[in-house]
Amino acid sequence: MKIRIVFAFATFFLSSLISLPLRAADPASQSDADRLQNLEKAVRQLQQRNAELESEVKQLKSKNAPFAPVLSGPEGKATAGNEGKAVFTAPSPPPVYAQAAGSEYKLTLGGYIQANLESGDVSAFEGRFGLTALKDRFRLRRARITLTGDFAEQFDFKIEGDFEQSDAAITALKSVDLKTGKTTTVTNSNRTEFSGTDIFINWHTIPEANLKIGQWKAPFGLEQITPDTLIYTIERSLPTGALTPERQIGAQLWGKPLTNVLPEQKDLVTYYAGVFNGNGRNFNNNDNNEFMYVGRLEVLPFKGKVMGQEASLKIGGDYLFSRDETGTNISPALNLKVNADGSLTSFSLTGPDERHAYSFDAWLKIGPFDLIGEYLDERVRPRGAATFSEFEANGFYVQGSYFVVPKKLQAVVKWEHLNPGQFGNDGIQSITGGLNYYVHGDNVKVMADYVHTWSDFREANPQFGEDQFNEVLLRMQVVF
Repeated sequence: MKIRIVFAFATFFLSSLISLPLRAADPASQSDADRLQNLEKAVRQLQQRNAELESEVKQLKSKNAPFAPVLSGPEGKATAGNEGKAVFTAPSPPPVYAQAAGSEYKLTLGGYIQANLESGDVSAFEGRFGLTALKDRFRLRRARITLTGDFAEQFDFKIEGDFEQSDAAITALKSVDLKTGKTTTVTNSNRTEFSGTDIFINWHTIPEANLKIGQWKAPFGLEQITPDTLIYTIERSLPTGALTPERQIGAQLWGKPLTNVLPEQKDLVTYYAGVFNGNGRNFNNNDNNEFMYVGRLEVLPFKGKVMGQEASLKIGGDYLFSRDETGTNISPALNLKVNADGSLTSFSLTGPDERHAYSFDAWLKIGPFDLIGEYLDERVRPRGAATFSEFEANGFYVQGSYFVVPKKLQAVVKWEHLNPGQFGNDGIQSITGGLNYYVHGDNVKVMADYVHTWSDFREANPQFGEDQFNEVLLRMQVVF
């Protein structure tokens, strides 16, 4: 009723305005035909404006009514079809409205899926052979949902969860007998529940000093902090998985100190300095009253052109220090502890320890060619009554890649070696050859790897079985 009154009033007002020039004109100078033509023109203008107002009112009503886009809309219309039958065509879908609950001006929902086919000596390059051997399988490697957002107040955030089933043993300290000192642990070696990965808030108003709080990958190791969707081989190297701390809960200061001093060279230096609980992701309880300290420094000494090709060189270095309690898993991402047959499992401490670790990496890029290398070292020492022997583990990988077909087909070769440092000749080495086909960049990608692995321990102790292993891996990746 109110809408009709508004239309009537608008019609009367507009007709009055249009009629003023008609009345003011000299009657002698206008014929009846001219007057009629002007009147018809005014009526057409009023009809057009009324139609526009009706359309605007309908849009406003659909926005204000929460169920209007679902329950209202034009009915389907019957049109001529084959054999004279009426074919009902569905109306065009109504617009979908999404509104952020907070004051953020940007909200993005996304994620990705990685599905594998693994055949042969599955994950032998990770030390899974003999006692820990796996069988041929299809594997849902990662299935993640991500929500990111930005606030006008210079805050951004990320919430990401994973549906995948993990092979990595998740070992947590459950209880300690205060009289005997005996500990009880609980292990979930095939995690199936939805679990958090990256969950953090970042304050970025000062580019030289961003403040990040929550859970994410501790800044240690180039290959580890490279996103899962961007690495050039299907799986990361064994040294990366065994010697990096993976995701942790804590706080971090990071930034580019030259952003305002030398704007043209703002990417020359990037630093990260973090303090974390040190006992892995999704554990709100710290293992003790001490923290893990992690730092990383990246330098980009060259970015320009070489032989007409875009080129860059990035160099990085990391350091880690942590004091851990009994039951803490110090290799949450992959395996580090050497079994009696030379295979590897996750390393859960049987007593308190102190860890020092460092790494160096370099990434050279010239057009379609990439060369990446990294070295990692970690020393683990017992504290108090020794329940395990001190050891120093180290490893490296060198990886080269080249686009055979620009931006479409990429060939990759990687050589890696891990020395767990717990027995003589306990090293594991692998050579990987692969092809990556970029259907639509990294958003839709098909990957194929062949991995040949050999065990120094098995070669020195042939009574435990084969010392060389082969595996084929295939992956389909979709980012949405």
